[in-house]
This record gives sequence, structure tokens and C-alpha cells, in this order.
Amino acid sequence: MIVLVQSTGDINNISFTFDILNDTLGNPECVFWNFSLFNGLGGWDNEGCEVVLNTNETGTVICNCNHLTSFSILMSPNSPKKLYLDIITYIGVGISMVSLVICLIIEGLIWRKIRKNETSYLRHVSIVNIAVSLLVANIWFIIGAAISDAEVKNPPACTAATFFIHFFYLALFFWMLASAMLLLYRTTNVFGGGLTKASMLAIGFSLGYGAPLIIATVTIAATAPDNKYIRDNAVCWLNWDESKALLAFVIPALSIVVINLIILVVVLYKIIRRRVGTTAAQADERHVLLVIVKSLAVLTPFFGITWGLGAGILADPTNEGIHIAFAFFNSLQGFFILVFGTLLDSKIQDSRSLFVTCIVIQV
Repeated sequence: MIVLVQSTGDINNISFTFDILNDTLGNPECVFWNFSLFNGLGGWDNEGCEVVLNTNETGTVICNCNHLTSFSILMSPNSPKKLYLDIITYIGVGISMVSLVICLIIEGLIWRKIRKNETSYLRHVSIVNIAVSLLVANIWFIIGAAISDAEVKNPPACTAATFFIHFFYLALFFWMLASAMLLLYRTTNVFGGGLTKASMLAIGFSLGYGAPLIIATVTIAATAPDNKYIRDNAVCWLNWDESKALLAFVIPALSIVVINLIILVVVLYKIIRRRVGTTAAQADERHVLLVIVKSLAVLTPFFGITWGLGAGILADPTNEGIHIAFAFFNSLQGFFILVFGTLLDSKIQDSRSLFVTCIVIQV
């Protein structure tokens, strides 16, 4: 039996009850027509659909199709509904959010110690804000997914969720840029006479949150009045087909990845040529700079690969392999920030060892 449903919106959760007309037939299966199969010809697909009740006594079969929202919507114009992408996304979001919370707890525990060195302090300010930005972005992503998957669509709520997802994901990248610029400044002294800690903090917060706020605000102001800010199917993310609003995220994100890679090359060249400092302060400063280099050397290519795959989705939206890789790498961002932004810092490892030693002594 076939049911045709026409809707002006995107149906994510739907149940059908079918009457059993022929008792000789068994093993019912719930499927939907997937237009993306077989090079656009379409075909029956059971992804995300299941038989929830098969009652011969009442002569009915109930089918339920439930498609959630995966990370693929961040770069895919077509917002594919695949259960395996949903699973990767939501398990990944959970791991990422737990990792970011652990990162922030560790930063809070060692905060007093890292304040002694100005460069170390500014680096950890960047790491904390990178972690906060990604954590809040993930929270808003989940909120946006819930709004998208609701039976009753709420465009204003979807618009608000899209704005905050856009803003905080951009903040993540701009704080990475701020960290790279701190590294460049401390390595080359490009600003001459030197900036105070307060001045560098002001620059960092202006760049980290001010630039994303301007971009996100201009984007919504330019596209929302014509109803071209979010997608037509009420998925809570930037429109692509009509306004190309998604470029307001793609261009800044990928540009920052390229800029950070260039800064890394320059800084590595300067550090290799620089002689090792003889004083304790110089040695400590060099250690902090190397920690920043290691962190950016891992996180920048990682983010570059992740969002490079996202650009691949834009170029080939039907390639499921790219969708899977993008969802997988995107889900690991929080874990990588915890490991390479926090845990691999030798000072944090020393503090952790000291903390464990104190506990053992007290016991």
C-alpha cells in the first residue's frame, strides 16, 4: 500500500496506520521514496523508518519514520536525512560537550598558576573562549535540531537558533585567529613598543566576539526581511539556494584556517632562527610559545580538514562519503580542543600530578 503526503514544510516525524487487507501477506516493511537514489531516479529506502506495531488481531500495521538533524546541514544545501549521520552527530555532540566541560573545569583549577606568565595567561583566555564558543554552539545546534524536528514549525524560533549557531561557530574561529595573532605578536613584536595585557585582552575580545557579531547581524539583516535567512524546509541553518547566506560562515571560517596556517609557518621560521633565552623568564616564554605552536599546528589543520570537507559537500551534495567524514570530524572538535589545547600543556600536566600527589598525601 502506498500513501502520498504533500506538505509545504519538512516532515521529520510521522506515523501511518495501515489496514491489513490480505491476511496471506506477512513481514511488512516501512519504506519511503528517496529521490536521491540511483543518480536521481529514486528508489525505496527504509532509512529511519520502522514497523512499530504489527497487530494481526486488529488487522493494522503502524509505520513510523523519524529523521533527526545531522551536522551535514551545516554545509549541505540539501540537508540529507540519513539515520547513520544522525547517530554520528548526536554521539559526537555528546562526546564533544563532555570534553569541553572537562576542559573548562581543568582551566578553572589551574587558572591561578597560569596567570604568572602574561603570554600563558592570554593563551588560556583564548582556549577558554574557544571551548565556551563551541560548547554554546553545540547547545544551540541541539536546540535548533529540536525546533527543526518539531511537528509544528516555528520560523521565529528557528531564526533565533540559526543566528546563535552562526555567531558562536564564527566566534570559535575568530578566537583561534586571536590565538594565532597573539603568537605572531609575541614572536615577532610586530607592534613595536608593546601592548599592555589589558590592550591585548580588548583586541582579543573585539576580534573574538565583535567580528562574529557584525557578520551574523549583517547576514540576518540582509536576508531575513525577504524570508531568505533560514532554509525553506524549516531546517535551522543558513539558507543556500536563494540567498547564499551560508557563505557568511564558509568564507570567514576557511579564510581564518588559511591565515592561521600562514602565521604558523612564519612563527616556526622565527622560533627556529631565534636563540634560546638564557634567563628563566625567556625560557618560560619560549615554552609558552611552543605550546601555542603545537596547539595551533594540530587544531588548525584539523579544522581545515573538517571545513574543507564541508566545502566538498557544497561542491558535491550527493556524496555520502563526504557527509560521513564531515559529520565525524565535526563531532571530534571538542575532544581535540581538550587534548591539544589543554591536556598536552606540560604545566597543566605538572599541576595535575601535584594535585594527585596532594590527594594521596591527605589520604
